[in-house]
Amino acid sequence: MKDFNDPTGGAFGYGSLVVGIALAVLVGWSVRWVVRYLRADAMTRQSIRQAVRVRRTWKRLARMLKLSATDKMPTPLASFANTDGTPTKPRVLIPTLKVTHDAYGVIARAGCLPGVGLEQYQKAAPHLANAWRCTRVAVTQDQPGHVLIRGVRLDPLKFPTEHRPTGKVPDKAARWDLGVDEYAQPVSVDLRQVPGVTVAGLPGYGKTSLINRLLSDWAPAPWVQFACADGKVSAAYEGDYADWVQRMFAFVGDDLEEANKLFRRLVDLRRVRSTLVRDVLWVKSMWDVGPSEKWPLVVLIIDEAHTYFRDHKGSDPKTKKLAALAAENARLVEDLVKKGRSVGILVVLATQKSTGDAIPTFIRDVCPVGLSFAQKTAEAAVAALGEEIRDWPDANPINLQDPTYVGVASMNHQSQPGFTRIRTPYVPDACAAEIAHATNHLTADPADLLPAVGLTKIDPDDGDSLPPVAA
Repeated sequence: MKDFNDPTGGAFGYGSLVVGIALAVLVGWSVRWVVRYLRADAMTRQSIRQAVRVRRTWKRLARMLKLSATDKMPTPLASFANTDGTPTKPRVLIPTLKVTHDAYGVIARAGCLPGVGLEQYQKAAPHLANAWRCTRVAVTQDQPGHVLIRGVRLDPLKFPTEHRPTGKVPDKAARWDLGVDEYAQPVSVDLRQVPGVTVAGLPGYGKTSLINRLLSDWAPAPWVQFACADGKVSAAYEGDYADWVQRMFAFVGDDLEEANKLFRRLVDLRRVRSTLVRDVLWVKSMWDVGPSEKWPLVVLIIDEAHTYFRDHKGSDPKTKKLAALAAENARLVEDLVKKGRSVGILVVLATQKSTGDAIPTFIRDVCPVGLSFAQKTAEAAVAALGEEIRDWPDANPINLQDPTYVGVASMNHQSQPGFTRIRTPYVPDACAAEIAHATNHLTADPADLLPAVGLTKIDPDDGDSLPPVAA
């Protein structure tokens, strides 16, 4: 029975309770940590151990790499406690470090100190890689006062990945999720206000698979319509896009005359849209309000683009006709790339070697987004990515010819300087076919939608029609 007259009994009771709660929390945390460790795969377990080692050795390593600061000014408490007048010992400040892990390595968020910022961390990156036993370490600015340190123990580019589309409408219009970069960070490209994209690379290294993901992810959206010219096949039931034809409002094979009709049809659409955009959308550019079901983003995919633009040499009538069609095709596609952006037309051109004879330079040089899978020559790499790729030898696609790098592409990253390499995932054919079948009811010819809106304005807030505009 508790003695209420005992002045210490209550203190011991509360103390025991606090100790018991602390022990229970510690045991619960330990059990949770052990269970998470045991349930992880082998790669993630290595990363967990790596993260523990990084935390344990950080204070010592930071001082060794001069990622610390010395504060000679005593704190108020130290000044108050100093009664004998002896100099106060300077304090060594160590940046805070919070470490998480994934299958490939560790992700650390470190604090900045006076004299220890982004530049100092970037200089120390090679030494951090050695100390943390990483293949490579990258340092970027996370937020003011903090940096993000990404260390990968395994090279993400060497591990093939697979993407299974969800069948859901994308959260953000015209965002193309490409894969992961060499630090296993997701990479996406914002294709709003982008007139064209070029994709180059040797056969079988991932061009069509990359486009297949775009189709799989965007097909569930009612605000996008697809057309395709595939130079590898002669009929719609052949080749890589056979399943996707049902989600495309137009498809042609390697026939130059049929391709010419498709390109002319889209140029006519571009002209009509240019005439109506102000009256229908109330804006000069469709991207000011975004695509909609009544005014969808039109994506034209031109695979094996050299088929349609190649300069045919010869004096016989058939060759002259092919040469005239190729020249006309180039002119029409130039019109789409240079004038289609503001009315919602995007052109994706894929070819093996995007030199001037495959994609005319007056088309290629207007496309701001370019990717290249493996290339055999420096000339092809420069044609695909520009002269600057010579200054980035590690990212040069001529280094991607090893079969290990099938599915790996180099690109000029929108959010950081220079070039980066990305691992693009493979989309299983069965998954792509399932998405195509499930979304084929969304297919519509954008030209057929124009009479429906005609001279009627679309309210960008709710999509409902407003009273017709006076002629």
